[in-house]
Amino acid sequence: MARLSDIIEEFLKSLINKEQGAVEIQRNELANMFNCVPSQINYVISTRFTTDKGYYVESRRGGGGYISIKRINIESAGDYLMHIISSVGDKISQHTCEIFIKNFVDYDIIEEREAKLMKAATSDKVMTDVPLDKRDSARATILKNMLMSLTID
Repeated sequence: MARLSDIIEEFLKSLINKEQGAVEIQRNELANMFNCVPSQINYVISTRFTTDKGYYVESRRGGGGYISIKRINIESAGDYLMHIISSVGDKISQHTCEIFIKNFVDYDIIEEREAKLMKAATSDKVMTDVPLDKRDSARATILKNMLMSLTID
């Protein structure tokens, strides 16, 4: 049986798809619909609809506040990659890096073979000589350089 978080995520994704990539919801209404506490809705949105997963979330409070979830428009692969490069920051975990790479495949930015190479290049397995506290910084630099090479024609 699917967990409530999975059900809420799928519901929101289907709404986003039906509404051409963007939806506005009221947290309390959604919580009532799923018979859960509003913090459950916050949890799903904050963990499953993040920038690295291809979403932009905006929250407005007060006066019938709402949460807006938009799928990042990837009309141009170069624009999408530049957005990711700027959002990576100075450090990235191996797990988050793998999520980005999976999204690149899902959005047809790269092929499976390229994804395997990118995962191998950013894996902790290749950073055995890099101190643990520096690996996430090294991984961010490697990933950003690989992405920059994809934006150059």
